Amino acid sequence: MAKWTDTLKERVTLVTGGSGGLGRGVVKVLLEAGARLHIPIYADDEIPALEAFLGNGFSALNLHSDVDLTDESDVTALFDAIREAEGHGPDAVVNLAGGFAMSPIEETGPGVWDRMWRMNATTAFLVSRAAFPEMKSRGHGRIVNVSALPALDRGQSGLTAYGAAKAAVLNLTQTLSREGVEHGITVNAVLPSIIDTPGNREAMPDADRHRWLDPVEIGRVVRSLLSDEAQIVNGAAIPLTLGPS
Repeated sequence: MAKWTDTLKERVTLVTGGSGGLGRGVVKVLLEAGARLHIPIYADDEIPALEAFLGNGFSALNLHSDVDLTDESDVTALFDAIREAEGHGPDAVVNLAGGFAMSPIEETGPGVWDRMWRMNATTAFLVSRAAFPEMKSRGHGRIVNVSALPALDRGQSGLTAYGAAKAAVLNLTQTLSREGVEHGITVNAVLPSIIDTPGNREAMPDADRHRWLDPVEIGRVVRSLLSDEAQIVNGAAIPLTLGPS
């Protein structure tokens, strides 16, 4: 069993949503730190953008295709594949997988509510649930979840489904931080404001982007939370913002 070291070098790390706009920045930072990264891919058309962003670093990734993180059997198969490749399950998990929807409540149908819940909260729940037993048995582990600023304050107009799902992610984080503390597991959440991703640029082409967050900067915060330097940070909800959003 690998010793729990002060760096991320060779640490087996699962990053969900690693092929997305935020995920690419986080993956880049963790690759540079030497982590052994495993990235579940829902659809293969996500791969070219990740490869283009990472360049030569892309070859260092372990990709797992056709993974639906809202399906318990797919999550189980993903963890089995990681164990087969590495000899054990993930030392660390970064739950970035999610989705976004914005509309007034009267225009927010049950389908949108269910989709936001499954993409944001269910994925984090199933992946954390799969990771916890082995982390407990080894006496160490790191989990970082991505919530959102509206989950921390009084909410935001138009984010009925998304805000509720991200609030669930935050509560899951704080609950698991209590379950894991006696086993050397820390569970924390970052809560970004608007992230500078291609999707957000397309959705808000006329927005002032000077306060939008660089995914790589978010990745550096995640890297810090995964390290032993953050071993006394547990159950934290860390706002990430360059100012009023």
